[in-house]
Order: sequence, then structure tokens, then C-alpha cells
Amino acid sequence: MLQVCLNGARSRAECSHLPLTADELAAAARDAVAAGAEDVHLHPKDRGGRDTLEAAAVAAAVSAVRAAVPGVPVGVTTGAWATADPRARAAQVRAWTVLPDHASVNWHEDGATDVAAALLDRGIGVEAGIYSGTPAAQRFLDWPGSGRVLRVLAEVTETTPQDALLAAAGLLDALASAATPILLHGEDAAAWPVLRLAASRRLDTRIGLEDVLHLSDGALAPDNAALVRAAREIIRHTPRGMPY
Repeated sequence: MLQVCLNGARSRAECSHLPLTADELAAAARDAVAAGAEDVHLHPKDRGGRDTLEAAAVAAAVSAVRAAVPGVPVGVTTGAWATADPRARAAQVRAWTVLPDHASVNWHEDGATDVAAALLDRGIGVEAGIYSGTPAAQRFLDWPGSGRVLRVLAEVTETTPQDALLAAAGLLDALASAATPILLHGEDAAAWPVLRLAASRRLDTRIGLEDVLHLSDGALAPDNAALVRAAREIIRHTPRGMPY
């Protein structure tokens, strides 16, 4: 499965064509799905362009994208940078009026299990975000509900390609006992090498302006759809088990 991550916690200062509003996210999702994305991850924004978990913003973003790509799963973030207090984050989840299909929960953040429980109680799938270089993998595996999540997001935070590939291998080893699908991805300069590793291992992966602003050849990506098309080509032509 190839997921598109439309915007992330970035701003227009980093990417002038970053989709922020509900209508922009819908248009970006439509183009990305037409290019081959099978799942959508997005960060709802407030009027200032900052990530938010407020019900109205989540409803607007999810509704617009769902209407643009009917039948395609749509997910959102629950990152602590949007709301620092984990109890407040869980309360915001319980206040959502339009429910996404899934939401990511970062297991190195305080209160991850409370936020995950709030999502599961509402019938929302949990993507367990497991960052490299943190104790998140063991925390997640020790959680009694680990088998109930939709998938694990194995998130490689190292951005030097060689370091990222080593970290990815270690992260996958740490998650070997996880009884759930794994989506492996990297960011910035490591995004494409890690995507190739995921393709070689036939793992789910993702690409989009949240993770990387450049195509695999180094050219600036004009939009999410261009990143998805490039990822599709790499996945199509990567043999199983190829070392990276």
C-alpha cells in the first residue's frame, strides 16, 4: 500500500505550494490518488496554518478529502505539537464530529495509550507511530492493545541516507514481533532510500510533501501527485530483497 502524506507539520515558509485549506487538501488528494496513492494522511490546519486537532478543522479537512476521493481511507495526525496536554488531545478526539478512518499516534509522546484508547473507543483505526532513536518500539510492544492497531508507522528520523538505512533495519528488527502491518518511511534526503528499502521488502510505505520536498532526482517536487508517481515507478521496478 502506498500512502500519500499531503502536508505534515510544514508551513508555506518551507513549501510555497503546500496544501493547507480543506479545499487545497481535497484537490491534492484527488491528484495524488489519480497518480496511484491508496490511502491519505493529512494534518488539519487552523486559520494561521498551524496543525490543530479541533473538531471543526478536522471535520472540514476530512469531509472535503473524503468527498474528493470516495472510498479511499483518510487519516489525520494526533501529534503532541498540535496539543501538548495528552488529556486534552484525547478529549479533542472524543469531540470530533466527523471521524477519520485512522489517525496516527506517536508512541514516544506522553499519553500515547490514552489517545489511542480514545480513537479505538470511537472506532477510528490507530496508526502507531514508532520513531527510530526513541524507546517507542518497546513501549508499543509492551502495550496490551498493540494487536488492535491498524498498522505501525515505522518512522525513520535519521536524514543521512546511510544512517537512515541502518536505523530502518534496526527499527524493523525491533518491531519483528509486532502482530500488525508495518508502513516504513523516511524523510528529507533519506525519504527515497527508505522507500526503496520498503519496496524491496514489500512493506507498505508513503510519500508526500510531509516527508520530502524533492523528487528522487533532486528536482523540487511540484506537488504530491508528482511524488506519488515517482514512488510508484520505484516500487514497480524494485526487485524483492534488493540490498540498500
